[in-house]
Amino acid sequence: MVGDDLISVLGNKYNTDILTAADEPMSAQELSDELDVPIATCYRRISELEEADLLELHDRPLSEEHRRVKVYRRQVDGIEVDFRDGITIEVEERSAVKNRLDDVWRNLSSGEN
Repeated sequence: MVGDDLISVLGNKYNTDILTAADEPMSAQELSDELDVPIATCYRRISELEEADLLELHDRPLSEEHRRVKVYRRQVDGIEVDFRDGITIEVEERSAVKNRLDDVWRNLSSGEN
């Protein structure tokens, strides 16, 4: 994503809060409840963050009502913006180790081997 576009996405209300909260996989409803964001706004922000490759659909587990629920997780651990010589943006992606640990935990908690 181009620097100006990324800054625009990060500047939208709630987006940085969603990224911060989505360190662990969370559903849109969980994000909405935790951050006190209207659910429709939360879905719009999730879509925007997915398009920017900052948030990803992590899983679709079954809820207690036996319905599939989408859970999201951020794809980045940090974003650094420097304005000294024009705009420079460095994105620190989630480490492969964190991704593997999340996958192992998800498999254990769902009963998969």
